[in-house]
Amino acid sequence: MLKINNLHAVVGEAESQILTGLSLDVPAGEVHAIMGPNGAGKSTLSYVLTGRDGYEVTDGSVELGGKDLLDMEPEDRAAAGLFLSFQYPLEIPGVPTMTFLKTALNAQRRARGQEEMAAPEFLKKARAIASELKIKPDMLKRPLNVGFSGGEKKRMEIFQMMMLGPSFIVMDETDSGLDVDALRIVADGVNSLRSPERGMLIITHYQRLLDYITPDKVHVLAGGKIAASGDADFARLLEKEGYDKYAA
Repeated sequence: MLKINNLHAVVGEAESQILTGLSLDVPAGEVHAIMGPNGAGKSTLSYVLTGRDGYEVTDGSVELGGKDLLDMEPEDRAAAGLFLSFQYPLEIPGVPTMTFLKTALNAQRRARGQEEMAAPEFLKKARAIASELKIKPDMLKRPLNVGFSGGEKKRMEIFQMMMLGPSFIVMDETDSGLDVDALRIVADGVNSLRSPERGMLIITHYQRLLDYITPDKVHVLAGGKIAASGDADFARLLEKEGYDKYAA
């Protein structure tokens, strides 16, 4: 589903080389985890995939569902089914959560040639998912992420993810700042989206999230490329031994 081949990328005006030949294949139906030391390029990878400004691909290719992802604008990547869960979700004062989400959902449906979701159907779905994630109704009435705790922001992102139903999910350190209860709720939401038609890439520093979301494969990103790969148990080994042996 997601095929990355020999990806090189630079960041900022100084054009610092961060990704140096990264190759990765995440088939539909699988969950892959990427772990690695600070500065290895984990967040850079997520930003390159979603088309964030300031991140320039200098070589290599990325395909999502057989389509050239790098040739698309960020909004077209979202319409194609790509979703990024941020490490630090943004606050958007003045924009109600439900208005934001309904606008995003129907914009994607229009881009795919689908009918817009009517308000009654949207509200019914939103209430059911909010209840599942233990999101209080008043949170849905507030401006997006404004005044939310770190855990509430992460839970709200999972809410958005479940509402939009993307075909490929990238989670950039979603476990950051979560207590055990919030981590479990977030993981349950992610696990509910596992399906043969959907792929996921989980970027994390720590193995604890993978106690709740068991990956099919675990990769070490070091020196801007995949340095090693293994099964779910590999994450526990990395937690124990660290990343020094994989440093460039």
